[in-house]
Amino acid sequence: MRLWLRSYLLLVRWTALRLRFMLPMFLVIQTFLAVGVVIGFAFLMPEVDPATALHLSTGAPTLGLIVIGMVMAPQLVAESKSRGTFAYNRTLPVPRTAVLAADLTTWLATGLPGLVLGLVTAVLRFDLRLHVSWLVGPAMLLVALTATTVGFAIAYAAPPTITNLASQAIVFIALMFSPINYPADRLPGWLQAVHHVLPFEHMADVVRDTLTTPASGIGWLPFAVLAGWCVAGLAITLRVMTRRD
Repeated sequence: MRLWLRSYLLLVRWTALRLRFMLPMFLVIQTFLAVGVVIGFAFLMPEVDPATALHLSTGAPTLGLIVIGMVMAPQLVAESKSRGTFAYNRTLPVPRTAVLAADLTTWLATGLPGLVLGLVTAVLRFDLRLHVSWLVGPAMLLVALTATTVGFAIAYAAPPTITNLASQAIVFIALMFSPINYPADRLPGWLQAVHHVLPFEHMADVVRDTLTTPASGIGWLPFAVLAGWCVAGLAITLRVMTRRD
């Protein structure tokens, strides 16, 4: 355990130093995305009613975490594969789980400022009153972990070109065709059924429910679905990391 903790701390420091010029750019992009969803998407609608305001306000942090975990993180892994950094990391005399934990910590810390600023912007823009549940912390962490582990699973298992294409497709689907910023009943029936399996709708649900705490209570199905995706992404990532070529 002591070796694992020491390795983890050194890897976090090394990762932060390696990405010291890129992380500020990622922070800016993620922050602009969260704020832009709240402000910019409202211009597309002739009238923003309370339900629309709620979806935009809670959808913004959800999209921010998706972009960090499923777009930026896998694209950086793809780049490290092309440069040889990925192969070098696998030769380090440290536990593979420590490498993964250090990467997850870096990306979770990157997503936090945009998440907070997006929520503050939403509250000020729409005069939104939040009824925050004590589950909001675990919910945000679960969403971030699911997005990042799934993103890593794609990046670790697929070639860099496929990873870049997949991440671009994910951000397009999440922005336009996922019930994150609007209710699911606006989608065709077949697409609603697809989103019952995909993690995007469930990410938005756990964020929305824990920030506003509906009268009917917080549903546990979205948490269970996200936990399944998180475990699957983690298993694939660790399998690739520990595989001997």
